[in-house]
Amino acid sequence: MTDTPARLLNLLSLLQTPREWPGSELAERLDVSPRTIRRDIDRLRDLGYPVEASRGSVGGYRLVAGRAMPPLLLDDEEAVAIAVGLRAGAGHAIEGVDEASVRALAKLEQVLPSRLRHRVSSLQNATVPLTRGDGSSIDPGTLTVIASAVTGCERLRFAYRAGDGTASKRQVEPYRLVSTGSRWYLVAYDMTREDWRTFRVDRVTEPFATGARFAPRELPDGTEDAAEFFTRSVARTQPELRIDVTFHAPADFVTARLPGTLGAAEPTGEGGCRLRAVSGDSLEWVALRLALVDCAFEVHGPPQLVEYLSALGARLTRASSAAPDLDDATVPAAAG
Repeated sequence: MTDTPARLLNLLSLLQTPREWPGSELAERLDVSPRTIRRDIDRLRDLGYPVEASRGSVGGYRLVAGRAMPPLLLDDEEAVAIAVGLRAGAGHAIEGVDEASVRALAKLEQVLPSRLRHRVSSLQNATVPLTRGDGSSIDPGTLTVIASAVTGCERLRFAYRAGDGTASKRQVEPYRLVSTGSRWYLVAYDMTREDWRTFRVDRVTEPFATGARFAPRELPDGTEDAAEFFTRSVARTQPELRIDVTFHAPADFVTARLPGTLGAAEPTGEGGCRLRAVSGDSLEWVALRLALVDCAFEVHGPPQLVEYLSALGARLTRASSAAPDLDDATVPAAAG
């Protein structure tokens, strides 16, 4: 690679992965000599990047937190705002916050000076997010440890609690993180069970990167990517719902309010639209997402979804009927 600026950017991208890189491995990755790597490391240091070198047979280079922010074109306020936003989104699996965002969070937190890391933690601890009450929120630190192990091809140990409450210790070769919009999952090769597994990240605790490197395996059965493997694994453990719904609203309005995993609604030509999709999510979650579209709709199938919505509607009607008459009740003052 003879383009020095491009090579420096590639080198910096590798160093921003939270691991130590032997000089020989960096030279092989960038197709240059070890001497060129040493010169490029010096160039990065001149630019303000705190690259630390360790000596010995297993020594190498890594990017460390310095006394000041490296030249990322971010001021302190911007860096704190980005870190807090990424932590909030990652910790609660907000739709649209995917693995790339988690990798960005891992890189940013690695180089934040201690004064800014303290501010991020203080803001995070002082904020109570309004999220689902099903206990599936995730410690952002767990996600960043996993993402770093995925990127660095580093074996990972963690404690895991299965859906039935069974606790176990796992050692895996992490492959990819998958976000469904409602939860995070880790696709990995389980070393003990000698097979591929999918883990819910909100059930992972005490993640620890062992430092042992591995060559990534190919996914089984000709699977092309982690998303496809995850979809297949969910289909094996949970029946698919073949959803057929008519909405009394324009297709773009409806599609914008539905998770991307359900696909796009098709216009019907009468100011409405129809959604035909297959979902591996739970009946309750699908019903909730349909209700949150905020328009009239009819469900044509599957029958179990129709029955669930009917029962849910009856419960909500009873709840509203039991509410006090607003004319006689005391209306609480607005907040603020």
